[in-house]
Amino acid sequence: MITADNITSHEFLGLNTEIIKSTNPQVIGLNGRIVNETKSMFTINTEKGHKSIAKSTNNWKFSIEGKDVVVEGTKISKRPFDRIGGKA
Repeated sequence: MITADNITSHEFLGLNTEIIKSTNPQVIGLNGRIVNETKSMFTINTEKGHKSIAKSTNNWKFSIEGKDVVVEGTKISKRPFDRIGGKA
C-alpha cells in the first residue's frame, strides 16, 4: 500500500500527479495520470495528450490517502525496480 512515508519506494504508474516546481516554467501546473515510467522520465496522460517529462528537474505532487505529498524529482530518478523495497 502506498503511503506518504513510502511513496518513493513504489512505482508511480496509475497515479495522478501535478508539477508544482520546475526548472522549466512552462510545465508548472501540468497534471494528469502517469502511464509510463523510465529511469529519468514520466509519461503523463494529460488533457492535451501524452507528455514525456524529465523527473529530476521537477517537484511532483501526489495525493495519497487524502494528503498532498511533494516528491523531489532527484529522489526518484532511478529505474522503478531500483527504488522498490526502500532503495531510494
